[in-house]
Amino acid sequence: MPCTEAYKEHIMYTFNGFCKTVIRFAALNAWRDRSKRRQKEISLEYLTEEKFYPLGTTDEYFEAPYEEYPITICGQTVILTNGELAAALLSLPERKREIIFLYFFGDYTQQEIGEMYGRCRSTAWHHIHSALQMLHKEMEVLFREES
Repeated sequence: MPCTEAYKEHIMYTFNGFCKTVIRFAALNAWRDRSKRRQKEISLEYLTEEKFYPLGTTDEYFEAPYEEYPITICGQTVILTNGELAAALLSLPERKREIIFLYFFGDYTQQEIGEMYGRCRSTAWHHIHSALQMLHKEMEVLFREES
């Protein structure tokens, strides 16, 4: 069946009417959603006027200044802010302290630490690992004593 010009025009007007209806209802839904959201939201201007709602918070560990615990290892002073860690490090044997210092504070590689002590890299890793295990045990003992 051939389409006449009048039929094509009818289809175009019908489609335009459909599109206008869809857009109108979409706009109404958006307006309703926006007004519902506005009813639930509180303006930031209102919050700044209230004394009960500060715009920022500060955690307790940032409020108080850190206590410093200086420790001397390998002739260098390291300042720690954790007293338990400082006490646990001081309870380790000197060599274990040096290995932890070199690896974590001095940024030495396992290979460099091994060369300093005349050992291979894997042996240096073993010493680092055992020093960390001893430090972990010391920290557990300190925490049990505090409890």
